[in-house]
Amino acid sequence: MALVVKDRVKETTATTGTGAVSLAGAESNFVTFSSVLSNADTTYYCIVDAVNTAFEVGLGTYASSGNTLTRTTVLSSSNSGSAVNLQSGTKVIFSTYPADKAVFEDATGKVTIDGNVGIESGLIDLKNDGAVSKIKFYCESSNAHAQTVQGAPHSEAASNILTLPSAGSNLVSDTATQTLTNKTLTSPKINDSTAITATGTEINYLDVTTLGTSQASKAVTADASAKVKFIGTTSVAEMIEKVTVQTSTTGTINFDFLTQAVELYTANQTANRTINFRGDGSTTLNSIMAVGESMTAAVLMTQGGSAYYLNSYQVDGSSITPEWSGGTAPSSGNASSIDAYTFTIIKTADATFTVLASQSQYA
Repeated sequence: MALVVKDRVKETTATTGTGAVSLAGAESNFVTFSSVLSNADTTYYCIVDAVNTAFEVGLGTYASSGNTLTRTTVLSSSNSGSAVNLQSGTKVIFSTYPADKAVFEDATGKVTIDGNVGIESGLIDLKNDGAVSKIKFYCESSNAHAQTVQGAPHSEAASNILTLPSAGSNLVSDTATQTLTNKTLTSPKINDSTAITATGTEINYLDVTTLGTSQASKAVTADASAKVKFIGTTSVAEMIEKVTVQTSTTGTINFDFLTQAVELYTANQTANRTINFRGDGSTTLNSIMAVGESMTAAVLMTQGGSAYYLNSYQVDGSSITPEWSGGTAPSSGNASSIDAYTFTIIKTADATFTVLASQSQYA
């Protein structure tokens, strides 16, 4: 079913009453409704009964069976806007363009359309007279507020297409505070001239205004080894360190700095042991430390009636001799106690380290 408006459609009818109009044929130099309408199509019509000075304008529905036009909606009539009770005699009925349905410019050149506008296909081409094109969308309450969609100015030479999302969504503003969920950023930039990539060695957060002063010297950086640098003085209320609880009693201890700060051995030791400091099983300590940096480890070893101690020391599998607190390396453990070893490892050159160590008894 379609609304059809055609020129020079005019027929006679002998219909009486307020029902459907039976179409009796075209007048000279006009065409019939059946030649331009299909079954169930609608069209605007006007009926004129000159003998009885009656008229009716409305929307009618055509029926090919019986060649009739049902007076579906009466828009205006000589019967106070209701269907006219047609009298005997010949009347004319023709296709028209009702004033109530007409679209036209007012004195200022503006076209006003009340209600919904449907465009079945094609493109809306909005041009202008010297200013960028705009569309305003008003709120539901007395048109009190409006938001404007505006094209880019001529200087931008823009010809891009804005594609709306396939699912319900809101547009993202570059000034409003909004929360984005499940968004993938491709080569994003965070207040920097260099895009962040998956293989980038570090992410820089420059001009950190929350620090009180917007200075690059107060930047926070995280490198590819997940090491975070705080440049300047840092105030920390409390630091929580990762403790790994172990139960082994013999063999080489591999202390992995990337996964822990403290190792606690809860079972009584049964032999003297070697300790090897490294990043982890696939990462050397040398690769995660820069020259002039230090890392500190604590190893807590439970001793029974027979005490044992750490008597061999390595960094990345290479032997090293620590400098001990008090000037003397321990030669035994402490029976029925927990021996706490503390190691501060300082990188002084590539693969070169100074290790400061101490042993304390807790019982």
